[in-house]
Amino acid sequence: MKDRKVILKYFLAYVFTIFSSIVAVILYLTYFPVESKVITEEKTINETKLSETAIEEAIDNVYDSVVTVESYKNNLNIGSGSGFIYKTDDKNGYILTNHHVIDSADKVEIILTNNEVVEVNILGSDSYTDLAVLSIPKDKVTKVANLGNSDNVNLGSTVFTVGSPMGSDYSGSITRGIISGKDRTIETDDVVTKVLQTDAAINPGNSGGPLVNLAGEVIGITSMKLATEEIEGMGFAIPINEAKIYVEYLEKNEEISRPVMGVSLINVTDRYSLYRYNIRLDSSIKSGVVITDVESNSSAEKAGLKGGDVIIKFDDNDITNISKLRYYLYQYRIGDSIKVTYIRDGKTLQTNMTLMKN
Repeated sequence: MKDRKVILKYFLAYVFTIFSSIVAVILYLTYFPVESKVITEEKTINETKLSETAIEEAIDNVYDSVVTVESYKNNLNIGSGSGFIYKTDDKNGYILTNHHVIDSADKVEIILTNNEVVEVNILGSDSYTDLAVLSIPKDKVTKVANLGNSDNVNLGSTVFTVGSPMGSDYSGSITRGIISGKDRTIETDDVVTKVLQTDAAINPGNSGGPLVNLAGEVIGITSMKLATEEIEGMGFAIPINEAKIYVEYLEKNEEISRPVMGVSLINVTDRYSLYRYNIRLDSSIKSGVVITDVESNSSAEKAGLKGGDVIIKFDDNDITNISKLRYYLYQYRIGDSIKVTYIRDGKTLQTNMTLMKN
């Protein structure tokens, strides 16, 4: 009898536990259930709609400012690219594009989004920055793009391009991607360029067109694409803040004054040229640039540099070749004093050099 009471006691406790659990589940489902899931799903849908709406609005903000650029020489079409109207004044609209898009042309035309063809004036162009400024009559302008701040770009941010890949037949094409890298430097044709990297599809003809953020602001100028059989989805754009530094000079067709050192240089790795100049280097020197000649009364001469010196640092920047030296040199202004580290007769030395005008 006693055993039956004990068993009954445990059975009732078990039933009570099960009943309490069921009540707890019912109460939870009554007050919280699917609501959290619904909220999450609604939030995801709303965010997606917001993102799509933002992209559409951003496209509207910039689309009609984008133009197709056609270059001619002796009345023959020698190339095409893209550009965008970034400002107007009382008489003109101003277009930014790449130098290589209009290089060697004796006539340049643009095609607006309404298909009107307008001949332009080339105001200024610079091969080193790969920038050019064109102008058209103000009454031809339908839209002006807003310039953003490329320094505020975040990795992973959504961006898109507008341009004319493969020429005017595909003008106004839009591609979408993200910022894959910032503060990159790439080297092409002995020129080192600071760029933004994106996975937005970029093709021949996009050069000179805008890279745009979700606010509809231009944050870069599409300039080149690294494309091999092994590498895809790596596009590059000149940060708009870099372009802003030079655009006023180009508008006025003024020479862009850059500092010079007053030296002739060869790369440490250029063994043939070293032999030709009868320069012998210690085998431990693997990178840097060798001075072959120093101009009279130049920055380098006043700093005490001589032929045969190997420059290995420019301020705190390591110098691996001539392109890198030129890149760092052009970050400074005429009159700046720079610390140069070099090797002479096996010794590592330093000197201060005041940069002069070219």
